[in-house]
Amino acid sequence: MGTKKILVVEDNEDTREILLYRLKSMGDYEIQIATNGKEALEIATKSKPDLVIMDLKMPVMDGWEATRALRQTNWAKDLPIIALTAQAMENDEEKALDAGCNDYIAKPIMDYTILRRKIEKLLR
Repeated sequence: MGTKKILVVEDNEDTREILLYRLKSMGDYEIQIATNGKEALEIATKSKPDLVIMDLKMPVMDGWEATRALRQTNWAKDLPIIALTAQAMENDEEKALDAGCNDYIAKPIMDYTILRRKIEKLLR
């Protein structure tokens, strides 16, 4: 089966570093990084990740647009995508699911066991 690939799409360097560190402690995942939606599409098309953690608000191309673009492709129409939403924006969660995300988690992420459970559930 091999190592699962997780693509982390996040424009904020601090958030990215923390996520990277946390994901590495969660399991034997191959982690890839993109800093905006356009980059995410390029990397995902080449590497075909098993799961994407997608920030929604980013420059160049946001997470909603990137998710919708991924859903248009044959290989990514069922790709598990977890949206990272800003905590205060309630309708972000709804919009994320409408755009095609499978799940979401608010940031700043306070409880990484929740993220781990979501990842494990979606990778099963």
